[in-house]
Amino acid sequence: MRKDVTPNSSKSNKEKVVYNQPKNNSYMKRFGVSLLAGALGGMLVVGGYTAINHNSNSSDKVTSVTPSKSEVNDTGKTKVQNAKVDVSTDVTKAVKNVEDAVVSVTTLQKQQSQLSDLERIFGPSDNNKNDGELAEASEGSGVIYRKDGNKAYIVTNNHVVANADAVSILFNNGEKTEAKIVGTDVYSDLAVLEISSKNVTTVAEFADSNDIKVGEPALAMGSPLGSTFSNSVSQGIVSAKDRMINNQTEDGQLISSNAIQTDAAINPGNSGGALINSSGQVIGINSSKIAQAASGVSAEGMGFAIPSNDVVSIINQLEKGKPVARPMLGVSMIDLNIVSAEERESVLKLKDKDITNGVVVGGVEKDSPAEKAGIKKYDVITELDGKAINNKSELQSVLYRKKIGDDMDITFYHEGKKQTKKVKLDQDSAKLLEKQQKQQKEKESLDQSNFQQ
Repeated sequence: MRKDVTPNSSKSNKEKVVYNQPKNNSYMKRFGVSLLAGALGGMLVVGGYTAINHNSNSSDKVTSVTPSKSEVNDTGKTKVQNAKVDVSTDVTKAVKNVEDAVVSVTTLQKQQSQLSDLERIFGPSDNNKNDGELAEASEGSGVIYRKDGNKAYIVTNNHVVANADAVSILFNNGEKTEAKIVGTDVYSDLAVLEISSKNVTTVAEFADSNDIKVGEPALAMGSPLGSTFSNSVSQGIVSAKDRMINNQTEDGQLISSNAIQTDAAINPGNSGGALINSSGQVIGINSSKIAQAASGVSAEGMGFAIPSNDVVSIINQLEKGKPVARPMLGVSMIDLNIVSAEERESVLKLKDKDITNGVVVGGVEKDSPAEKAGIKKYDVITELDGKAINNKSELQSVLYRKKIGDDMDITFYHEGKKQTKKVKLDQDSAKLLEKQQKQQKEKESLDQSNFQQ
């Protein structure tokens, strides 16, 4: 899985460059001839398309003007004909509806000065703290979805704005403005930005992603390879719904998330852009693509977007500047498949050798939903609500689809015996995160205190 945000650094070699610089003039001549031939061929194709389309597609509006006789009979010089074609299709109308709501997002980071050995241990000196100049770090896309008085809000991907010291927005009309990061969520890979509504003329409309159909047209809009190609449009279809994909966060955490699969072209820089339907409504926020399988086989036309229903649920919370509320189970865990067969039998008491997938509970938080349900250390969770759980990321995915206050059936093995119990998910995972962060800070403070002595 590869995130499709475009690094803005000449030193980056992570992406293969498709276009090479011309090496000599003869190459440019050959390129020019090819380009001219392509253009002429394109004109012939357009002419043929116009004639066919006029007869076969009544939904498209086509108006043509026949060249004058004098222009046709003039054989002295080749001329551009006075023919005009006005084509209006569902695609052009959809793009027109939303194009001014799709923006380019450029992140800037402070350039760090070279630190001395002492500064690496104790931190930068006062002279080095604020002397870093801002420089462009990466580029992605975003969608303006709400305008409220003198403010407007943009949704983009979390990985687009991660570690940014400043964010700049480029509108479709070429205007620029600064943006403020209001809220981010690593798990859903979404972020909300706030800008002045001064230059905002259009806001996008979200469709119900539950109603989309596999095979229906889908258009990806954004800035592939950066703002140089801003507001590019690629056409495809919805290839699949409810596709579970694995992704890795910057800190190495593996997460599974629900996504819409599309074959519309998605490239680095499209991250955070819109996947729209034929009515110009947003059905998803483009997030990632598969460029190469784990086996090394190259892949084409496998892009993924966060469904609009999930997007709306998250951004409504991020706008408030608070962490996204998700239910907590209250366990630490590891994947069962990394536990040796010997330990499965001796420690976990699993006699059934066919049980190879699931998660092993490494610890249970006090007064958590898991503890109240009777989950113990070394229990092996294999199902949630009757759905088989193969690993931690799948457990997290099923859990996070629940709301705080929901009930959930949990199936697990305790000392080799299978049990199913109902868990009341009445606690917020953010509280557990705050507790863990507090414990980490206390540990770091203690370590620092010991170091000082």
